[in-house]
Amino acid sequence: MPKVSIITDTDSSLPKEMAAEYNILQVPISIYFDEELSGTDHDINNEILFKKIDETGKLPTTAAPTPGVFVEYFKKAFKAEKPDILVYFSISGEMSATIKSAQIAVEDLKSDYDIRVVDSNTLSIAQGYMVLAAAEAAQNGASAEEAIQAAEKVKQNTVLYGALSTLKYLSLSGRVSNITAGMASMLNIKPILSVQNGKLEMLEKVRTRKKSWKRMIELVKADVGSHAIERISIMHVNAEDAARQFETLLRSELDCPAEMPIIDFNPGLSVHTGAGLVGVCLVIAK
Repeated sequence: MPKVSIITDTDSSLPKEMAAEYNILQVPISIYFDEELSGTDHDINNEILFKKIDETGKLPTTAAPTPGVFVEYFKKAFKAEKPDILVYFSISGEMSATIKSAQIAVEDLKSDYDIRVVDSNTLSIAQGYMVLAAAEAAQNGASAEEAIQAAEKVKQNTVLYGALSTLKYLSLSGRVSNITAGMASMLNIKPILSVQNGKLEMLEKVRTRKKSWKRMIELVKADVGSHAIERISIMHVNAEDAARQFETLLRSELDCPAEMPIIDFNPGLSVHTGAGLVGVCLVIAK
């Protein structure tokens, strides 16, 4: 059976220790302030990022890895793991041009390397859970097709919700007007986000953080029903204390696995949500 290895990008929000367990490389997203490269989300964390945003009053822009960066990381994965086939899982193509860069790199390398590109059609740790499922399958001797099928099965059973603490950062990006953001602040509105058709979309608008957290838990309970939870993580952007509070509340309402990692939304994504986001992502055992 050909050996299969897995690679992804940092938009998977996979913590380094989880990725390291399966030797999964993550191709970094670039971050620019005033069109000047400030670094990648390998060396910029949310604390550094939002300190600079609040100091300048400007949002940075993010850029997909170039085909050249993908070539570098694909070759690095082949050198390190010596697989016959490398499978790359990208952030949703509906949200980023990352997959297009990867496809160009694959075309450049096709005479020497067998690389498969899979659009996760999701993001953050929901993408990460697909990657872990594929890596676990590959480690157990699965073919590339079987590893991809394992990831797709996980995707079908994964839900993700996040509650914004403010529309300030969306107003900086131009996604909502300053007036809308100001009104939302006055009314204490906390939008709830979810992944729909490959995009992070606003699902509902709820007043107060307490009510937004309660509503996220209601949504999760409805999704889980009578099933068990296979994997679960709490996500946050510069809000670890709030994330731990939400974990306590969630555990009081739902039978959760003992292991519930607190995970940072990676900077390539947090630019679009802003500081203060708290969310949950889980894989339902079906």
